[in-house]
Amino acid sequence: MDTLSARALETARLKGAQYADVRIVHSQDENISIKNGVVENMMTNESLGFGVRVLAEGGAWGFASSRDMTFAEVDRIVHLAVKIAKASALVRGDPVQLGPPVTSKGTYTTPIQTDPFTISIEEKLNLLLQADANMARLEGITVRNGHLTFIKEHKTFANSEGADIEQTIYEAGGGIIATAVGGNEVQRRSYPSIRAQGTAGWEYILAMDLPGNAERIASEAVQLLTAEHCPSTNTTIIIGGEQLALQIHESCGHPIELDRVFGMEAALAGTSFLTTEKLHNFQYGSEFVNITAESIRATGLGTFGWDDEGVPASSTPIVKDGLFVGYLMSRETAPLLGLNSNGCMRASGWNRIPIIRMTNVSIEPGTWDYNDLIADTDDGIYMESNRSWSIDDKRYNFQFGTEIGYEIKNGKVGRMLRNCTYTGITPEFWNSCDAVCNDQYWFMWGTPNCGKGQPGQVAHTGHGAAPARFRNVRVGVMK
Repeated sequence: MDTLSARALETARLKGAQYADVRIVHSQDENISIKNGVVENMMTNESLGFGVRVLAEGGAWGFASSRDMTFAEVDRIVHLAVKIAKASALVRGDPVQLGPPVTSKGTYTTPIQTDPFTISIEEKLNLLLQADANMARLEGITVRNGHLTFIKEHKTFANSEGADIEQTIYEAGGGIIATAVGGNEVQRRSYPSIRAQGTAGWEYILAMDLPGNAERIASEAVQLLTAEHCPSTNTTIIIGGEQLALQIHESCGHPIELDRVFGMEAALAGTSFLTTEKLHNFQYGSEFVNITAESIRATGLGTFGWDDEGVPASSTPIVKDGLFVGYLMSRETAPLLGLNSNGCMRASGWNRIPIIRMTNVSIEPGTWDYNDLIADTDDGIYMESNRSWSIDDKRYNFQFGTEIGYEIKNGKVGRMLRNCTYTGITPEFWNSCDAVCNDQYWFMWGTPNCGKGQPGQVAHTGHGAAPARFRNVRVGVMK
């Protein structure tokens, strides 16, 4: 691998590239799913290839890739990347500026206790089947689903500035879903979420205790069929950590991607209302809202040693005491603000060019105990587990639906509510936050299905959150 990388960089130099980098990626994944006690899918995939990115003709990008790991193919791919860069230079605007050289060296491996690829298929299936059997004990459950996912990605990165790094990233995830049907209603409950995933080993799956939670979520799905509808009103809501993680992903994570802000990217999630004049000048949320983008916290799907430009993992304040103070940046976009990259460039594989992606974008823990927060709420609704979402292409106006809700009256949790929704305008919503639970209730959630780019790329992002309270929010089934 080192020899192939060295050849790619030297060939790029000889062909006139001012900058070049090469990534070699070997990925393995395993996916298992069951439905109503029957194995529905059991699949393994493996992929190996390399991608070369160059700057030529004074600062225009070219990229090419291949799965043929030979010297002859490396030469061809480098030549193609340089040709593309020269063609791009004919229509580009200002030359790309990368900021300070990146000369990272070293190795990184996700810290895990047990390699999930050493666990037998039989043991993994037995865990899912136990959970399925426990869901099946409840009458009224029509469909029972369970899945497990495991990923191992080994990649090397080298560039013409002297960087030479190697890292191995592990991921593990899974969950169960119980679906109940009755009358004109279809209700589901999922655990721990529809897609819970983290950079971790087999221990991550065991900690979920899918069998131990299966009967509870099945019972809740059945109860939802006859639960009271969520009222249509303005009220106080407390949002569970899992749902709040998606709220962060959609209404904060995407609009702080600096390529969207500059209009360099708009595919799938649009542009952004967080334009550059708002940096350090915009009250994104209340004083209780502190949001961080980082790539260092345990189990985060955005945790790594270096991004795909070789920039080291780091932590960046995004919202501090409610004030908007930071973006997700690349080596190309950061200099446009007089800054350096904070390491947010990632590609979904060897055949994709790196683009700005969320790392772990999280709300920091507050000071509240969850039980005290409930007791402090006279009238409101607790909502958890996402069921639906919609947000405009500026990430400004949104509506979310949750699987389940509970009425809060006089500081106590009351009756179950179904078909809960809430809607708002991003800065107004975050400014209505007056409490966040403490680190005892904070958890790093995963979103392994974030789409962006053309051709499309699916990224895995992390979002830490604890339950939080928001005042005067519009709720109810809107028509």
